[in-house]
Amino acid sequence: MLAPRLALGAFAALVALVASGCAANEIGREVLPGSLIGTLDGAGSSAQSAAQEAWIATIQNANGGLTINYEPSGSGAGREAFLAGGVDFAGSDSALSTDELAGDFGSCVEGTTGIDLPLYISPLAIIFNIDGVNRLQLDAETTALIFRGDITRWNDPAIEALNPDARLPAATITAVHRSDASGTTKNFTDYLAQAAPLAWGADAADSWPFGGESAQGNSGVVNAVTNGLNTIGYADASRAGDLGIAALKVGDEFVDFTPEAAAAVVAVSPLEEGRADGDLALDIDRTTTEPGTYPLVLVSYVIACQQYRDPDIAALVRGYLEFVASDEGQAVSAEFAGSAPISDDLAERVLAAIASIR
Repeated sequence: MLAPRLALGAFAALVALVASGCAANEIGREVLPGSLIGTLDGAGSSAQSAAQEAWIATIQNANGGLTINYEPSGSGAGREAFLAGGVDFAGSDSALSTDELAGDFGSCVEGTTGIDLPLYISPLAIIFNIDGVNRLQLDAETTALIFRGDITRWNDPAIEALNPDARLPAATITAVHRSDASGTTKNFTDYLAQAAPLAWGADAADSWPFGGESAQGNSGVVNAVTNGLNTIGYADASRAGDLGIAALKVGDEFVDFTPEAAAAVVAVSPLEEGRADGDLALDIDRTTTEPGTYPLVLVSYVIACQQYRDPDIAALVRGYLEFVASDEGQAVSAEFAGSAPISDDLAERVLAAIASIR
């Protein structure tokens, strides 16, 4: 099963873009690989699905003999499939763990591992559907208490103090979380664990640590919040649609989500220590008070083998990911998935890691 379709208008625009001669110049088609022949299978992050579809449509248009399938089964399922050798690459909203790196990789040469390549940067949105409320401002502590179930009504004094101009209803809060193991959940819980550790009281994790209402995938959470009333949830910002999105307190200001604010927090965050060369896991600083940064950011990775058992698959993966990391590939995902292009410095490291894939 392929990734869900882009919104009709966006997908039609993408088809027109990659099919027209003048558009080919606009996206730099001349730098796209044009001799890739074969099939690649990938699975994982549902947050990446719109970007993956845009990347795949573009590169397949330039390579008539290339087929790439991507199943947005969730980050945890994608990593499991990659580890088992069931797919050639995985999309994941969290990097491979120490335990995963110590295990076996079904498609990789024995004794080698997978590498994490940060190729999709997007703000996560705290989405809401509250009767009579168009703007909501939250800090990390209040967010943690809402999603733990400790704050149960919208007119709670803690929420009112952050929103003095809002008319908050005396209604029960329905907080919706992911039911599946999810890198989106890991990024959201990492924000709460870093920025409000006492209020949250749990570590970052792919699986939700508390109770409450749950739904499958980004789309499930969005649907639950949309079809409910006085609801709140979290999802990739590209999926938020017409729902309200909370502004987050950073230092002394409330910052609205934008791709630029998401990219800004990545720029002030270091790589994780102790990783092998080419394994580019980022240590996102969720506690920064740098103006204009949005700490609830999702850095989503494409996970590939450093050395594949099948050299033909290695060549296809390398060609595909070189396009994804290029200015053209990042522009495609920015336009059709609302992501933030990776910085020049990070792109240089990512392209060097991709070039080492064998």
